[in-house]
Amino acid sequence: MAIGSKGKAITDPTRLSGPEKAAVILLALGEDHGTIWQQLDDEEIKEISQAMAGLGNVAASVVEQLLVDFISGMSGAGAIMGSFEQTQRLLAAFLPAEKVDTLMEEIRGPAGRTMWDKLGNVNEAVLANYLKNEYPQTVAVVLSKVKSEHAARVLAALPEDFALECVTRMLRMEPVQREILDKIEQTLRTEFMSNLARTSKRDSHEMMADIFNAFDRQTEARFIAALEERNRESAERIRALMFVFEDLSKLDPGGVQTLLRAVEKDQLGLALKGSSDSLREMFFSNMSERAAKIMREDMESMGPVRLRDVDQAQMAMVQVAKDLAAKGEIMLAGAGSDDELIY
Repeated sequence: MAIGSKGKAITDPTRLSGPEKAAVILLALGEDHGTIWQQLDDEEIKEISQAMAGLGNVAASVVEQLLVDFISGMSGAGAIMGSFEQTQRLLAAFLPAEKVDTLMEEIRGPAGRTMWDKLGNVNEAVLANYLKNEYPQTVAVVLSKVKSEHAARVLAALPEDFALECVTRMLRMEPVQREILDKIEQTLRTEFMSNLARTSKRDSHEMMADIFNAFDRQTEARFIAALEERNRESAERIRALMFVFEDLSKLDPGGVQTLLRAVEKDQLGLALKGSSDSLREMFFSNMSERAAKIMREDMESMGPVRLRDVDQAQMAMVQVAKDLAAKGEIMLAGAGSDDELIY
């Protein structure tokens, strides 16, 4: 995908896709030309908004060249920055607030042109965890709209009796009325996709909790202690928001197995050396008997290890878990809460 990173500006306009070029032009024109957006349909707005939110820095020369291509004689307005916040402000100038919120939630959620495309990019365990609380008929409709391979994986992740009931409904299912389908789409958008996009709605304490998570144990303890003396309420709120290695114990079995596949085995062994017995056993119980035996032997052969190395291995695993959660592949439970939340 031809987009620029936040630190390095896009300098070659030929690397931009059509929607990205349109996004640059509309960002340069600003809020005063919101009438242009009114000529676009919903799918075009979504596509351009998605491109706009991910642009990053665009060099002034690229802006100028693109503007010259579209409007003869107009020079570039200087470097611009495409971001979620800028996109949201621009859309808010000419669209109802409710529609802007819906668009931004979809942009931040799993990639896809339609709701059903987006569901196809959500890990089956995460989707099954949501659908298991829905009516079997609703689940049947949802699974009939996604690709058969993904529907199969979701069914396998559902409780067996419930899955069989959904299969029975799918076998008997007749064409679904448009208004019912629209209602299901709206429910998925507001109740499921909005949760997947919750990382976008961060306050300063959430941001600081992420920073504290990146500290080693001694530095974290020092900062928390100092902050408690100045502002105990903030310190407690940050501590409650922090996601630490031991919080991985709240993963469901599917999430543990997904994490195990994504983590280097030597890092896992080092991280588990410093974990609680219960967390260690949880990981072992989600391995094959042979793999668990090899891991135990590897950990024993390590001998004494430095606390700093264990901290780094555990922080690396937490970061992998957060990355997987951001992609919708696992579900994490927030620290200090029994409620399941998507990070």
